[in-house]
Amino acid sequence: MTARRTNLPDRPPPVILLMGPTASGKTRVAMSLARRLPVEIVSVDSAIVYRGMDIGTAKPDPAMRAEAPHHLIDIIDPTDAYSAARFAADAWRLVAEIHARGRIPILAGGTMLYFKAFREGLAELPPADPAIRRRIDMLAAERGWPALHEILRTRDPDTAARLEPTDAQRIQRALEVCELTGAPMSRLISAAPAPPAPSPVLCISLEPSDRSVLHARIAERFDGMLAAGLVEELSALRVSHSLHPDLPAMRCVGYRQAWQYLDGVLDRDGLRLTGIAATRQLAKRQLTWLRGMQDLRRLDCLRPDLEAVVIETIESAIAQPDKLP
Repeated sequence: MTARRTNLPDRPPPVILLMGPTASGKTRVAMSLARRLPVEIVSVDSAIVYRGMDIGTAKPDPAMRAEAPHHLIDIIDPTDAYSAARFAADAWRLVAEIHARGRIPILAGGTMLYFKAFREGLAELPPADPAIRRRIDMLAAERGWPALHEILRTRDPDTAARLEPTDAQRIQRALEVCELTGAPMSRLISAAPAPPAPSPVLCISLEPSDRSVLHARIAERFDGMLAAGLVEELSALRVSHSLHPDLPAMRCVGYRQAWQYLDGVLDRDGLRLTGIAATRQLAKRQLTWLRGMQDLRRLDCLRPDLEAVVIETIESAIAQPDKLP
């Protein structure tokens, strides 16, 4: 039976942002939307952009991608870097193209900085400086990342407040920007002009009413990744690419822990426990971001009728776009 399709108005429909922490069911909901509405899905995920990193990113499989058009998946190699500013430019371009095809853009994922860049714009930050990064890394090796987090708190309290004391990659970048520009990164980002929206934006946030259920989902999901061959996937990537553990791709949750396992730093139990703990910390950071965002339609990701409620919310927004913020 052919799924019923909502009739779209003459003007472009709203841009749908589908946000939520890891394991909140965003992919499942996005695919349900694709079976009901004429949508194209734009991935908002800083790990899914990498080719060959399939298992540890829970990348949509070929069947899903055949069922609905997906974008910003498998666009760079694990040796490359992808920025929030580049994402915002790519996403706005795709929104225009999807609207031109008479379809609805669904931006779905959990990389909150990418959503922020898309919604509010992002300042052009300076490129990485290897010398400064080496100095920061040496200081971290001597004093530990929590100590550098305290230094960041004195220089850029807004950025430090949303980072965990062990978030080495982001602490390093924030301190680097402070040194290069003499200004807090948070101030530079907030000063960026917002991009002009071609149509209303509907922001839906899938958030758990019970964190323990989300934590159970995270454990089950990570166990599934290990069973599916996460370690073997990384082992093959280390053979086919010139990788090192400081690359952004290798700092992704799951791959960082699998790297430590392959190097003998962790045993199998340690890999599982640290991987699950790191994923839970990621979910906590994502929820912290979401709490600070405005104009979100917050839905309990654990409710049994979630997919129906999301569809109803979007259909209402299509019918009455003037009521959107």
